[in-house]
Amino acid sequence: MACLIAAPSSGSGKTLLSLMLTALARQRGQSLQPFKVGPDYLDPQLLGRVAGRPCRNLDTLLCGPDWVRRSFAWHAGCADLALVEGVMGLFDGRGASAEGSSAEVAALLDLPVVLVVEASRQAGSLAALVRGFRDHGPPRVRLAGVVLNKVGSARHRALLAEALAAIEVPLLGLLPPAEVLDLPSRHLGLLSAAELDDLPQRLPQWAALAEAHLDLERLWPLLAPSDCVPWASAAAAVDPVQWLLQQSGGLPSPAPSTPSLPVAIASDRAFQFCYPEVGELLLALGAAPRPWSPLADQPLPAGTRAVLLPGGYPELAAAELAAASRALGSLRQAVAQGVPLLAECGGLLLLGQSLADADGRWHPMAGLLPFRASRGSLSLGYRQTLSPMDGLLTRAGERRWGHEFHRWQLEPCAPQIPPLVAISPGLWQLEGWGCSPREEGWTAPNVHASWLHLHWAGCPEIPRRLVAAAATAGLPQPAGASCNPPNPASLPSANAGACA
Repeated sequence: MACLIAAPSSGSGKTLLSLMLTALARQRGQSLQPFKVGPDYLDPQLLGRVAGRPCRNLDTLLCGPDWVRRSFAWHAGCADLALVEGVMGLFDGRGASAEGSSAEVAALLDLPVVLVVEASRQAGSLAALVRGFRDHGPPRVRLAGVVLNKVGSARHRALLAEALAAIEVPLLGLLPPAEVLDLPSRHLGLLSAAELDDLPQRLPQWAALAEAHLDLERLWPLLAPSDCVPWASAAAAVDPVQWLLQQSGGLPSPAPSTPSLPVAIASDRAFQFCYPEVGELLLALGAAPRPWSPLADQPLPAGTRAVLLPGGYPELAAAELAAASRALGSLRQAVAQGVPLLAECGGLLLLGQSLADADGRWHPMAGLLPFRASRGSLSLGYRQTLSPMDGLLTRAGERRWGHEFHRWQLEPCAPQIPPLVAISPGLWQLEGWGCSPREEGWTAPNVHASWLHLHWAGCPEIPRRLVAAAATAGLPQPAGASCNPPNPASLPSANAGACA
């Protein structure tokens, strides 16, 4: 069965409840597969670290309903327990609709919903709020019960429990006031799991809080996966990556036994927002994902045939990146030699002339694209793309869905060095709810750079084209480069709430 943990709004305590349950499962020696609704990275990083296995994103807009069903069934079927953390409010989706929302995913997967409600300064009104979420639709949801957050006293708890009993909704527990439940954040979401130095100490404390404050007799059975849904058994029988490639043109023939095309993936504190399916799809297509740290001033791995710059927080490490002369030099050399380069969101910022850090100080970057970037207004939401021309990874007339989430904005400026390749603006046209249509991104025969985050489950032609381009790319050998064996586990841990 599993369950979906949702809330009326962000900040209610979905992540805290999910972490408490995941930590308790780990302490009890049970495997738990976490999932996250939406285009998130930070929450999934944390859930994946606590669970000891990658958290999987379930996004009907970016990936499509068939993939969501298959990914859920396959991965949940490989664990003792499973839970899905929702996104934003239960019915919050694209624009004002429920499209892409937690409610849509719950209905699609036939999951019961546990609603986390921040109940401070409420009493009887709680019943009206919960009844509204229980009865609202479409899509209709099955409300299994409520967990309350920020309950002030025993008297307050009694008032709230009575309000829920009046509408016949079970009270499944409380999130108690506890310092260990405070999660630090920054301008686009939580700190990454790697930055929580005390995470190992938090796990037993979260588990103890779950045992003390949650109705586990009712909650724990909701975490048990079930194949009673008609589509679940068939979907769980095939690895979703293999299914996706079969549906989109077939697996490579012959199937790659030893990956032979090294693909460097920036993987450090500045570049960490990468879905786990990226490494899995590259391996299935015959590529060899190799972690590369620009922050450590590493040159690209020897023989690199393609480069992937994912999102992250380069603006918080701008000074270190500016000093990484070997890393930036090897990147420029690779692009000049025709090596395919894919950059999205934070990765895009590395390619500009200069980047302002969080304090507004400017630092030189790779200098491949004619812009500089500094903090500005928030750009957030799903975007639909239309490609006006053929590019490295796009074809004229193609449409696809992506997600945009950043506070740094670009300002055109003249390049400081002669262009290494002929790069043009206008990778694609973007449009989205509340967003005026605009031209976005940069394109060249071997460059694809954009603010937009894509999930390759929704556009498997992207990794196919990247690997095909890598197969015909040159073989640069940067001075001092070393060859690292493929190790997808060391690539950026999947997922986080935002990209920079």
